Amino acid sequence: MDINKATNAFAALSLETRLKAMRLLIKAGKDGMPAGAISDTLGVKQNTMSSHLSVLQNAGLIYSERDGRIIRYFMDMGEFKSLLTYLLEDCCGGEGAVCRPLVNQVLNACEWEKCNEPV
Repeated sequence: MDINKATNAFAALSLETRLKAMRLLIKAGKDGMPAGAISDTLGVKQNTMSSHLSVLQNAGLIYSERDGRIIRYFMDMGEFKSLLTYLLEDCCGGEGAVCRPLVNQVLNACEWEKCNEPV
């Protein structure tokens, strides 16, 4: 990931509704969520939520699939992992190897099947 892509991702997440939507999609896991369910859960009008989802999608953080009349949204975990890696690649005073166990733990901690299990 380069700085422009990272900046776009952070700009997309700079509003509370978008951050909540992204967290909701992370929680939804591999099943994703229909657009209507996202707007209902967050208490946001559907047309407003559609705009927010579009911004997140344009930033590459989420993607959508059409299922008949329903548009289902999913977290793009590959892109999310790239963003996390970008943030942490120069940690520990530039000694990336020192932080590599933390980076690996963060990046490998969530398999969709495990993410959806109650804690």
